[in-house]
Amino acid sequence: MSRTHQQLRDEIALREASLADAERELGAGELSVAQARAIETRERAALAAARAELAQLRDDAPARTKRRRRRWLLVSGLACFLAAAVIVLFASLSPRQAGTSITGSVQLGHAQQITQLLTEAQADVANGNEVAALSAYQQILKLDPTNAAALSETGWLEFSAGSSRHDVTLVDLGIKDLTTAIADAPRNAAARLYYAIVAYKTPGNRALAKDQFAVFLRLHPSIAQVAIAEPYLRALGLLKGAQ
Repeated sequence: MSRTHQQLRDEIALREASLADAERELGAGELSVAQARAIETRERAALAAARAELAQLRDDAPARTKRRRRRWLLVSGLACFLAAAVIVLFASLSPRQAGTSITGSVQLGHAQQITQLLTEAQADVANGNEVAALSAYQQILKLDPTNAAALSETGWLEFSAGSSRHDVTLVDLGIKDLTTAIADAPRNAAARLYYAIVAYKTPGNRALAKDQFAVFLRLHPSIAQVAIAEPYLRALGLLKGAQ
């Protein structure tokens, strides 16, 4: 399905922001050169496709305008009173239609962007490219700061990266995002799973981990989620509850 001018402009702005973020993070030492270039390659390819699609829409606009003009001339030649009726009808309907169109197109554009970014992030995680996945999830949060899936995945990726780098600030940021995800969506099984694992891996928090895993099991998690949780459930004596 073809996209509108507004949807394409929104995507272009989003991709350009992602490139800027990658350059900033590279300069701050948060990304390696290879990681930054991987993000740049992906975003520039998507930018080129979006810009080409937008250019095609602009090229097609004069032809559509010309066809509309010919139809109008044919209709106007039928009778003057019909032209007047059309004008009255247009005047009465156009405010409502314009408002509906603008609101609807913006909402649909954001929803499509979020869906596309979620798909890209999941593919990046599957391919082991956690840096690109984190970038995609962070872009989602710019569009929807309360998106539970993006908050959960962002928190987990930040905690994992911070733990491997011994970066306390990044670890704390990941925990903050996970607690926000749970507060916003307390019945989100993924958020509970990640938070429970974080608690388990943090010294002195085994009781909290046990409580969070118990809540996780009550949320009817997927088979894949239970498989991830299994070693921790076994260690905490909760494996029976996962059956």
